[in-house]
Amino acid sequence: MKVTRPSPSTLLGGGLVERLTATIEEQEITVVIVDHALSPIQQRNLERALKAKVIDRTGLILEIFGARARTREGQLQVELAALTYQRSRLVRSWTHLERQRGGFGFLGGPGESQLELDRRLIGDRILKIKRELEDVRRTRGLHRKARERVPYPVVALVGYTNAGKSTLFNRLAGATVFAQDMLFATLDPTMRAIELPSGRKLILSDTVGFISELPTQLVAAFRATLEEVEAADIILHVRDIAHPDSEAQCLDVNAVLGDLGIDPASDPRLVEVLNKADLLDPISRGAAEAQLRRNRDDHACLVSARTGLGFDALTNLLDRRMTAARSVVTLAVPLGDGAALAWLYHRGEVLDRQDGDDGMAQLAVALDAADLARFEHRYDYHPR
Repeated sequence: MKVTRPSPSTLLGGGLVERLTATIEEQEITVVIVDHALSPIQQRNLERALKAKVIDRTGLILEIFGARARTREGQLQVELAALTYQRSRLVRSWTHLERQRGGFGFLGGPGESQLELDRRLIGDRILKIKRELEDVRRTRGLHRKARERVPYPVVALVGYTNAGKSTLFNRLAGATVFAQDMLFATLDPTMRAIELPSGRKLILSDTVGFISELPTQLVAAFRATLEEVEAADIILHVRDIAHPDSEAQCLDVNAVLGDLGIDPASDPRLVEVLNKADLLDPISRGAAEAQLRRNRDDHACLVSARTGLGFDALTNLLDRRMTAARSVVTLAVPLGDGAALAWLYHRGEVLDRQDGDDGMAQLAVALDAADLARFEHRYDYHPR
């Protein structure tokens, strides 16, 4: 049911509340979900009128998040979001929160109300979780610096929830990350090293799915996870191209990326992966393929993570993106160091080579920054 004129007290109009009350009594419904944000007063008034538990959009998302989190970090992120939401529900409209209660020490002084005590205890727990998540963020930073010392490019998967990111991740990485046809199947960040057809390695990162009107406290709570997206070398925006609201979902994802400081219209790292091509009818799939051929760029590709359709095109696209990031360096390598020379021919593109009488080979090689750093670390030869 859609509401055209929201009521300040219940969101829903009086007539609609009466009809819902009758339906709830008749069908013995115990939980009512409202696809909209409710103020604490609206939630309380609806629960009184409907005589049932009422959950708004944010509350439902938090319930799903709580059921999906597996790692300690994911559980902390969910708890932080839930406590932030719960603190906003603490208002003086609930009579049980107005009882006076004494106590000592951390339980509150004489005369402290239950409302003030609840708010203070929640605030203390929020501060503790934020400190723990800061430790997680610091650890992630250390891991990122370690990767930079022997760096692999990072490719982050983003997209609307249930767009097929984890299925795509599993096919690319040969992994078994939990992937189901459900909202928010992935909450905990997962990273795997994969090898492209050229032999170049990169790190693939799966992230939490986005959703329209994502509550701000949820974006803040999952900031540590989303930092992997900000630091990525390539961002694969996985879209469910077969979904009737695919364009609207794309706009929602772009809005969250914008909140992270990433401009989808101009950021060169962004690639659209049009997933679930196997669900398109032949005419729609042909039209999508024709559009991609007309564009003739490396900013989009059509795939099916379930069947593997288009995966050669996707991995070749990633290879080209890695190659485009290469710079030409001049290296002097002893002719007798066959391993170093073979490595350069395998991982780079040797554009010129001059073998000198001094026993040194002067090479002009196209390498990306990650491979150059690995070469220097392994062989201790540096550009001239």
